[in-house]
Amino acid sequence: MILFVQSGGANSIVQFLTALLVFVFVVALTYFTVRWVGTYQKVQAGNKNFEVIDTCKVTANKYLQIVKVGSRYFLIGIGKDELTFLTELNADDLDLSVNPGFQDNFQKLLQKAKDKVNRRGNGHE
Repeated sequence: MILFVQSGGANSIVQFLTALLVFVFVVALTYFTVRWVGTYQKVQAGNKNFEVIDTCKVTANKYLQIVKVGSRYFLIGIGKDELTFLTELNADDLDLSVNPGFQDNFQKLLQKAKDKVNRRGNGHE
């Protein structure tokens, strides 16, 4: 009877480790797939004369976008069923600096999570 209980416990550990391994594999596969798709889309977008510079949500289904066409910049309004030319913009009036935003925020969140896990492992929390 004792052997049966011990083998059941070993079986649950094996099941847990298998589930953990599958989870890590799925997360890694998702990460690399998203990176590949992002790189592919960036390359595809880089080969065109159109580039969306900035987007601002005005209401639930209406947006303002700054679009670069060739070397000129335009402000357009986008609605559910329409697209409206608003004005041409001067490049000198725009802030065209690169904003790493999301990537930096994700890296900071990941570092916080790692630090928290390390503190828990060391018995600090």
